[in-house]
Amino acid sequence: MNGTVELFVGKSGKLSKNVHSAICKQQQEEPLLLSESGFAGDEQADPKHHGGPDRAVHLYPVEHYAYWQLQYPEHPDFAPGAFGENISLTGMAEEQVCIGDVFQLGQAKVQISQPRSPCFKLNLRFGVPDLALQLQLTGKAGYLLRVLEPGWVSPGDKISLLTRAWPELTVRMVAWQFFNHPLNPLFLQQLLACEALSESWKSKARQRLEQGHVEDWSKRLFGFLPRS
Repeated sequence: MNGTVELFVGKSGKLSKNVHSAICKQQQEEPLLLSESGFAGDEQADPKHHGGPDRAVHLYPVEHYAYWQLQYPEHPDFAPGAFGENISLTGMAEEQVCIGDVFQLGQAKVQISQPRSPCFKLNLRFGVPDLALQLQLTGKAGYLLRVLEPGWVSPGDKISLLTRAWPELTVRMVAWQFFNHPLNPLFLQQLLACEALSESWKSKARQRLEQGHVEDWSKRLFGFLPRS
């Protein structure tokens, strides 16, 4: 947690013929007010799947961009802000932080609520048909935060850990198990016992335990449901 914060917000716009998104963020040079619904000036085109109290802020580790640039040297725009994050910084990769961690961020307090579930809008943004799936498989997807105490956040601010209640639930471990061993009952029960985990992830864990099958990811990852 040794990096300084870069801030990004964006307006909703047309990403393709039938898809709107606010994934194209712009770097901010002035302080922004962070409330329970996110940063001032930031928008979500699809409030059902983006935004809300449990998904107010998206953080993406800067370190991952070097990996993606190596995979796709023809894309010069794999740089902070490219994946639609609000905060970009070093020293907070998924294996270094845990679900429920509480941080001081400028004047605000924030808490990690869930890993990011990457979606097909990344594919459209970069013209890579399976980019969202690659983020999911590699675990380099970032994570989301809720706002416990609103406040002003400035570019260049430091972020500092205040409390860690679930050290066993690193974001990387949770994402890896959730997507690669999705019906592991002990893991799913562990998720349900974590008070800080977002309700959407708890709901999926509960559904898997009760029904014994995994939800279809096709629409989220590729923008369509498979033909029956």
